[in-house]
Amino acid sequence: MNDVGSSSASAPGSADPAQVCSAPRADDRRVRLLVVDDHPVVRSGIVGMLSGEPDLQVVGQAADGAEAIALTAELVPDVILMDLRMPGLDGVEATRRISARPDAPRVVVLTTYDTDGDILRAVEAGAIGYLLKDSSREDIRAAVLSAAAGRSVLSPTVSTRLLGVARGVGGGIAGSCRQGETPVTLSPRERQVLQAASHGLSNSRIGAELYITEATVKTHLLRAYSKLGVDSRTAAVTEALRRGLLELD
Repeated sequence: MNDVGSSSASAPGSADPAQVCSAPRADDRRVRLLVVDDHPVVRSGIVGMLSGEPDLQVVGQAADGAEAIALTAELVPDVILMDLRMPGLDGVEATRRISARPDAPRVVVLTTYDTDGDILRAVEAGAIGYLLKDSSREDIRAAVLSAAAGRSVLSPTVSTRLLGVARGVGGGIAGSCRQGETPVTLSPRERQVLQAASHGLSNSRIGAELYITEATVKTHLLRAYSKLGVDSRTAAVTEALRRGLLELD
């Protein structure tokens, strides 16, 4: 699947008001999804692909980062599928601004670009997931549901790229510390929890596998976030990989 989109009847590239849903109802348990892509054909393709899923509701479409920010405030989505390279405000900056909001939705990047720089910029901006546009419908659906549950989502290709970054392979950032950077040490348990988080496991599942409580899992994650200078699972995994503190297995 290449780049996917929908156009507005009122302005070129913007979402059709008739295709924008109202605020969520308390009795509707479906995951509310906002699709952001500057290519109308790509955007409508994603919407058409996911609209029939019983556990998802596509509540709106945006053609650029600025429109995505406005619709996030208006529609209160649970998850945003965000393209990266768009005219005007790009996906990275839109993700950064959206992620800074109270009760921010989860952002999953869906793009054709898998360079080290694109991946790291998106994760540092707050994206919880990163998928490529050749992902299957089932993979995209699963990623949206995982993101809604707070689990990080990385396509196999992106995971490989991040591992290369951590090891200094293929032009990525060399492992350990950048020049002038303070070394970080994670406890064995913090590394175990992050390792499990890199597989997309929920806090309760991590707790069950490590025989600790869910509250203890959260404590270890928060300590790891603080040490690594991040505020999300995906960013923590990426930063730990970059520093050589974690390996994808």
